[in-house]
Amino acid sequence: MNQTAKNAGLALMRQHALIAGEPIPANGSGIAVDDPATGEVIGHVPDLGAAETDAAIQAAAEAFPDWSRGDPHRRAAFLRRWAALIDDNVEGLGALMALENGKPFEEAKGEVTYANGFIKWFAGEAERLIGETQDSPLGHLLLTYREAVGPCALITPWNFPAAMLTRKLGPAFAAGCTAVVKPASQTPFTAIALAELAYQAGLPVGALSIVTGEASVIGKVLTDSPLIRKLSFTGSTGVGRKLAEQCAPTLKRVSMELGGAAPLIVFADADLDLAVAETIKGKFRNSGQTCVCPNRVYVERSVAEAYAEKLAAEVAKIKVGAAFEEGVKVGPLIEDKAIEKVEKHVTAVRADGGRVLTGGSRHELGGRFFQPTVTLGGDDALFREEETFGPMIPVFAFDTETEALDKANASEFGLASYLFTRDLDRAMRFSRRIEAGMCGVNTGLISTAVAPFGGVKQSGYGREGSIHGIDEYVDVKTVTLALR
Repeated sequence: MNQTAKNAGLALMRQHALIAGEPIPANGSGIAVDDPATGEVIGHVPDLGAAETDAAIQAAAEAFPDWSRGDPHRRAAFLRRWAALIDDNVEGLGALMALENGKPFEEAKGEVTYANGFIKWFAGEAERLIGETQDSPLGHLLLTYREAVGPCALITPWNFPAAMLTRKLGPAFAAGCTAVVKPASQTPFTAIALAELAYQAGLPVGALSIVTGEASVIGKVLTDSPLIRKLSFTGSTGVGRKLAEQCAPTLKRVSMELGGAAPLIVFADADLDLAVAETIKGKFRNSGQTCVCPNRVYVERSVAEAYAEKLAAEVAKIKVGAAFEEGVKVGPLIEDKAIEKVEKHVTAVRADGGRVLTGGSRHELGGRFFQPTVTLGGDDALFREEETFGPMIPVFAFDTETEALDKANASEFGLASYLFTRDLDRAMRFSRRIEAGMCGVNTGLISTAVAPFGGVKQSGYGREGSIHGIDEYVDVKTVTLALR
């Protein structure tokens, strides 16, 4: 175990919520947060409710006018100071995340760097928040401004507790919005640590609160409040639908990054070694607990056996273990029911006549560990509509490009997709026709601060990251000047 790194993480852990920058301590009770590798409680955060959430909303509303109307270069400077503090604390933040999330320490540090990319990117976007001028047919001059939409509610998931926070807060702060954040109860400490660093970097008091507690209680207060003008949510489609419904009476701006069932397609002309390596990169990040990881793999029949055998051979080499063990690539799943879900999916493949090529059961380490698994054959129906969210890759064969496209699109979800081929015409044709917000061609990694991130169909709407990410946090105002 890397005890030095672990101690750096514990040094950043704060067992409190933050209301307008003021700590509300848990005092050893409230919501227990455990280490998924051992099940041992590492700390607590307070179980807050409607009153504290209302106080956070009021603080955000009071801080909004000065923050939004100030010099955008001031906001950019703050974001750069915040980014510098995150850079100074990569090891501690990574260790803290590894403790509460279970992902391997080196991967967790990588997430912190990735998360910080959004802060750095949107620092620049704050300085480029420009409008337009246009002549009107009526002889007037039209001026347009992009102005902060207002105080925001940001609800983040447990699987990427740093990146999902900064991907929302970066553009929100750049635009001039203030925020109330509800982090996942499984991983609140990373969000709290990042918020503490934001205040150290000079964020105005009240501009950010981290509210911990029951999601349904806090979410209802956030959606009901007329002071909250924007809600951004990352999580399941079912919860997203409920939140959107609750936001309707106040007509909030809403963006949703919801579930996925990403297809990965391999054609016979593809570089199979590359396809295997990239499939593994895409699938086993965070132990398969990502909304964009390949959930179902379709391989042209003539190479399906060869691809699956190569894949299984490489997957069998993956080291499983606790976050701070040397060389670990796959850690524990977040909770016990996640293990049960992977078991259900493996059982479904076997019941449909598929074969398990490697893995297929709980790991000998016990607890929340599951063997990295590759299957071949069976029915893909379950995987079109339900994310495994674990270290399992089901492989299915296809015969024609049309069949592959039909299978890829035969899902209510449309977040990420992947395609492996050497044929440029096919790559362009297929990537345009696939029903997904994102498509990786000959790569399993598609997420970066400069790329628009988001889905279609039941995977949500709105985009995060890129030059488009800040548009979710601004309104366009038109001023008409009658020139005399």
